[in-house]
Amino acid sequence: MYEEHTTEPLEAPGVRRAASPCPCRPAEVREAVVRAVSERCRVTHTPCDAEALEDALLVASELTTNAMLHGGGITDFQVDVSGPGVRLSVSDRSDELPVVVPPADRQGRRRPGGHGWPIVCRLSRDVRVSDLPAGGKCITAVVPLP
Repeated sequence: MYEEHTTEPLEAPGVRRAASPCPCRPAEVREAVVRAVSERCRVTHTPCDAEALEDALLVASELTTNAMLHGGGITDFQVDVSGPGVRLSVSDRSDELPVVVPPADRQGRRRPGGHGWPIVCRLSRDVRVSDLPAGGKCITAVVPLP
């Protein structure tokens, strides 16, 4: 099942704008993931595994936050729940590959942050980084669902 997601800004009553092409904040991405996983559980008449959903939400948050902080912003987001997992794809404007940042600098001082990419890699069964034809990249992570 593939679900396309759009967001709409809050407007005065009676005023509508065209929807954004994709969720642009981690909270919107998390909402899209909850909807997609809940729909799968409803359609298949299976209970949703709360821990697996939490893992998928954390991976979605980290991917979107990293795209915002290091990738020049989110250009596309897709969530697909099929088979044994949740496939999350986040595209951004940067060609730079994700890196693991050491927790301390050369002088031994602790750095803030740097946990997002290791979290994505640890919680996902499969992680792929693809170059986009028009520039930028797409990171796809599959988080297992029992």
